[in-house]
Amino acid sequence: MASENNHNTCSKSKHQVSAMIKQGFISDPFLGPPSKTPLSLSRVSVSPPPSYPNSPIQTQNQIRPSPSRSSPTLFEMMSEEQTRESKQTLETRHRLQERISRVLAEAPFRNPDGFLGFGDVKLTITATDGFTVSMDVHKRVLADKSRFFAEKLRRSGSHSVEICEVDDVEVYVETLVLMYCEDLKRKLMGEEVSKILGLLKVSAAIMFDAGIISCLEYLEAIPWSEEEEDKVVSHLSELQIQDSVTDVLQRVSAEPSMSTRADDILLRLLTGVLQAKDDKARRDMKTLISRLLREDASDHSSYSNRLDISKDTLLHLCHGCLSSLILCLSEATCMDESRRDRGVLMGEIAREADNMQWIVDILIDRKLGDEFVKLWADQKELAVLHSKIPTMYRHEISRITAQLCIAIGRGHILVPKETRYSLLSTWLEALYEDFGWMRRAYRSVDKKLVEDGLGQTILTLPLPQQQTILLNWFDRFLNKGDDCPNIQRAFEVWWKRAFVRRYVSESQLQITISDYPN
Repeated sequence: MASENNHNTCSKSKHQVSAMIKQGFISDPFLGPPSKTPLSLSRVSVSPPPSYPNSPIQTQNQIRPSPSRSSPTLFEMMSEEQTRESKQTLETRHRLQERISRVLAEAPFRNPDGFLGFGDVKLTITATDGFTVSMDVHKRVLADKSRFFAEKLRRSGSHSVEICEVDDVEVYVETLVLMYCEDLKRKLMGEEVSKILGLLKVSAAIMFDAGIISCLEYLEAIPWSEEEEDKVVSHLSELQIQDSVTDVLQRVSAEPSMSTRADDILLRLLTGVLQAKDDKARRDMKTLISRLLREDASDHSSYSNRLDISKDTLLHLCHGCLSSLILCLSEATCMDESRRDRGVLMGEIAREADNMQWIVDILIDRKLGDEFVKLWADQKELAVLHSKIPTMYRHEISRITAQLCIAIGRGHILVPKETRYSLLSTWLEALYEDFGWMRRAYRSVDKKLVEDGLGQTILTLPLPQQQTILLNWFDRFLNKGDDCPNIQRAFEVWWKRAFVRRYVSESQLQITISDYPN
């Protein structure tokens, strides 16, 4: 137990010391500024990782804790921490040096037997952390391909150029190699988007026009992932080459006139889904479009760019579905029971009701459902036709009423009490009749959700209307049981309002004013 406590104390102390070193509260006795002395590699030199006179790697045996000690000392913990960090730094530098060496191994300016001969300009590139690469390059190539180098070499007149504080030495070296290539398109082929963006950034910085054009053409031609798309748009917006990136961004940017046509395009898409002949494709596209619209509605970060769907467009589609439902139900009531196409007609009723539910869902998600509640509450003719159709064929229609009650019960639709009462007056009886079929036929129907929504909607009405509706429900529930919505919770709330917590309206209050003697 003591050993475990010592181990925990040691581990905690190590983390504390590590944090103190990183935050500068304790000085680092081993790390110092990296050496800038280059290591000669033929006519190209790459600075190696820095070495320290008192390297913790060399003194590893000295800092290892003695087995006889119960816990390491503060100095030993500091040394171990620096050993780990130094090893990581050395490994990172070593990998970088290897990658740059591979790039330089095939660099055209490394070949003194080529038509360019030996390089006549010593170019030194230094990273922000002091890592340095030196190489002999050709003034003619640099001045011809880069306006930055042309100006720098013209003004200095020297044969030595040093570029400091470079973010990514490796990409900078690769860009210089590209300046010697005749077929840049072939050279870039197969590279990742992140590498191309790095080459583009350096090309723009040194005004290497051929490199800029080649990188942009490459980005325009290849596909992007969603993550790469964000990077491309972000990087191109930062570079001062707006006139050159139009083609690249055409796949993600729309013309100003595009937004004005969005409503027409959405109307076409929604109409196409409603009229689709293949049921599976219709279900798939309904799911996809609903998800896309829901994601757009929930994206608060880009409110100004949200897709605008007009209420009139959605209500226009609702009117079309209503007309189809009335027509189908009218035909169904006049149809001979023996006719073989009755099943086809009933399938059309279910389809139109399902289409209506989809549009209503969109209206509710977009907070535009109030107008439809009024429209649905006024469908007296449809409600009468509905009562004349066998329950097994019509219960899809009652799901629309359930949708609206759930939304009203959650506060997602705000309509006057007259509209709420009219809705229940028109469709509550149909919902009662169809509830058993709804519950059995569809696993997607959440029985409790419908019951809670209906109960909450009833409780938003004036108390006398609550009483009328709930007393009627009481009689029905006793006879139908599970085939009737169970809204006992709403019944209990009404009971307490009516008989326990009785509030008297102001018109019934009698106020007596008396003068009290002093």
